[in-house]
Amino acid sequence: MRTDLRVLGLVMAGGEGRRLMPLTADRSKPAVPFGGSYRIVDFVLSNLLNSGIYSTFVLVQYRSQSLIHHLREGWRLSTPHPDDFLTIVPPQMRVGKSWYSGTADAVYQNFNLIFDFKPDLIAVFGADHVYRMDIGHMIRFHREKEAALSIAMLPVPVADAAGFGVAEADPEDSIVSWAEKSAAPPEMSGRPGYVYASMGNYLFEPAALVNVLREVSEAGLEPDFGKTIVPRMVQDPKHRVCAYDFLRNRVPGVRSYEEAGYWRDIGTLEAYHAAHMDLLGAQPRFDLNNKSWPVHSQSYHRSSARILGGTIEDASIGVGSVIDGARIVRSVIGRSTRIEPGAEIIDSIVMDHCRVGAGARIHRGIIDRYNYVDAGETVSVGDCSRADAHVAGDLIALPRGRTRPL
Repeated sequence: MRTDLRVLGLVMAGGEGRRLMPLTADRSKPAVPFGGSYRIVDFVLSNLLNSGIYSTFVLVQYRSQSLIHHLREGWRLSTPHPDDFLTIVPPQMRVGKSWYSGTADAVYQNFNLIFDFKPDLIAVFGADHVYRMDIGHMIRFHREKEAALSIAMLPVPVADAAGFGVAEADPEDSIVSWAEKSAAPPEMSGRPGYVYASMGNYLFEPAALVNVLREVSEAGLEPDFGKTIVPRMVQDPKHRVCAYDFLRNRVPGVRSYEEAGYWRDIGTLEAYHAAHMDLLGAQPRFDLNNKSWPVHSQSYHRSSARILGGTIEDASIGVGSVIDGARIVRSVIGRSTRIEPGAEIIDSIVMDHCRVGAGARIHRGIIDRYNYVDAGETVSVGDCSRADAHVAGDLIALPRGRTRPL
């Protein structure tokens, strides 16, 4: 349902994702495949679309071809309404000869998008998280609080807080202090051991965003939301900055067994693997089969998966894949992947267009697209002959293979 306000979505999709190597060797983090059928960027775009926000610019930068191709193939908004669009915006260098030097700088370099659209509200959202969110709830909160800026927040254990912006909020939800990626962030009042962490999703009043970005640029400060924009607005009495508690958000169709307020920053191989395991089981923490709040993506016209034989326990099998006499346990298999007799895949992710040969063994592996795992080959920590394999704890990952017909 279309929102009554003129809301402009600005999706920050230029993330390099260094900690997610080798999956980001040839693509940006938002373009990394997820869940056998999606890309990470699909989650934020689906949240915007399902929330009635149909005017979106996607700001790209780092190794963006894979992402651009996916958006072109999977996100074609075809309506007669002139404000319904999803437009890709690479660095334009409109204000100098430099690439985007931060999230806020990406917006600053594209002020023309704001001036031309003339929005009532601007939603600046990240593109590298897995979650569901009805943004309409946050918009109502923002308007009721008469805020210049609202930030989506959620409790995070202190041990995991070093990579987040952390807020202290008063009983009226106004942010009274801000610490960006602090080694000693303030704990939440009444909830020891946790901090109130930013999800990287912001709602701005347009004039406030434009004015603060100009001030930061003229002062020669680093144009980054968490480092300069948010603390500057928190300290300025003419701006009210509010914390929106994501745990209050309600999305239709979420089942009682799912984790309340599910949100994952899948910035490492460990987090990426764990989020895939959350999709499995009779009662998954995050159930992708929600017809009331679907995750939209590129259409893939293949037949259903074929199971010719073998043993499959608690696994997700993508369309077009063929399983022939293999053993698959607690794993996610992508689309058009073939797994041959005697192969064993346990606690693993095997992406699209792969082939796993007869008798091969993959244990706690992440196999990127277009890989061949030869017959009899083993891919597991401590037992892998691949020179290009990446090890992270007890996980092993293979980079994307060469594109080829299978």
